[in-house]
Amino acid sequence: MTDGVLTFNAGSSSLKFALFACRSGVIEPLFRGQLEDLDEDPRFLVADATGRRIVDQDLGQLRPGAWTHSEALAHLLHWIDAHDDDLVLRAIGHRVVHGGEPFVAPVIVDEAVVDAIEALTVLAPLHQPASIAPIRALAALRPALPQVACFDTAFHATLDPVERTFAIGADLRAHGVRRFGFHGLSYEYIASELPARIGALAEGRVLVAHLGNGASMCAMHGRRSRATTMGFTALDGLMMGTRCGALDPGAVLHLLRHAGLDAATLERKLYREAGLLGVSGLSHDMRTLLASSAPAAALAVDIYCHRIVREVGSLAAAIGGIDALVFTAGIGENAAPVRARVVDAIGWMGLQLDARANESGASCITTTDSRVPAFVIPTNEEAVVARHTLALAL
Repeated sequence: MTDGVLTFNAGSSSLKFALFACRSGVIEPLFRGQLEDLDEDPRFLVADATGRRIVDQDLGQLRPGAWTHSEALAHLLHWIDAHDDDLVLRAIGHRVVHGGEPFVAPVIVDEAVVDAIEALTVLAPLHQPASIAPIRALAALRPALPQVACFDTAFHATLDPVERTFAIGADLRAHGVRRFGFHGLSYEYIASELPARIGALAEGRVLVAHLGNGASMCAMHGRRSRATTMGFTALDGLMMGTRCGALDPGAVLHLLRHAGLDAATLERKLYREAGLLGVSGLSHDMRTLLASSAPAAALAVDIYCHRIVREVGSLAAAIGGIDALVFTAGIGENAAPVRARVVDAIGWMGLQLDARANESGASCITTTDSRVPAFVIPTNEEAVVARHTLALAL
């Protein structure tokens, strides 16, 4: 029999999952998929390790209406049990967005851990409940199955006090207001890949741009986080798909006082109606905006790239220079025009774009005589969760 580890990355109405086989302490990807649109048009999607779609099931045909996390998870577990007689599910790992002060490393989940994660909801009100729901549902469905929580903030536990402390009074800091940083599981994966991908530069000053619907950057030295663009929440820093990124706190106070907005409405507008979507008025999808001739779409892309360029300068200053630049995540891995604009704009730092390599999807997208190289490295947060789950639970 083969041990299996299942990982989850949960959203409010979707559950992304990946199933790994564990052989001699090494994880091997088997399937990945998604339980999506659970509250409207639920579907069950599965692809094999090569990316070939093997399941595309309309769950509404089994039971019309919205599906709960518990119902969707029960369906997935039944599929796993029925699909491979040789595989025995041994543990489950979860991406949890916020670990706060208490969680700076992955942990085995028990009721006290769940309660502590839930208490952090105030720090990530749109993300944390989605992480908790499948943990509680699986505890009821498979109580004997160990679960491991892996935190997106943990990688940034190495930030110095000067980086993590905001310039506010101790009375406000006592409410937990500090820089946490996010996308840590992605950065942890990239850090693990750097020696094989970029050689001796891996231990130097490496800037990693995680550019997706959520976007941030991390300055690493010695493959540890030294500075990052996201702060107290996942709303800060770079412009994102639907999130505004860095915004003057005075603007927030102004909108609360003078625009007739309450906190809940403003939260929705800044998290879900801003960013690429808000500026373009068209879409949060970079592919759509790059293909559009609309001036507002062009402006959205311009701002997006400009914010990255500004943060490159800020992060490089924080760690005393730059030895390599890495692009990752959906936009970073696939949007060659965005990479080109960023690299060209920071050419004064010693980067020289190789246009052909960039367009063809090469790993290194700068010329051989570029003083500072730039790379594209696909991220794999699920693999990081699976590795931690294997180490802690098996």
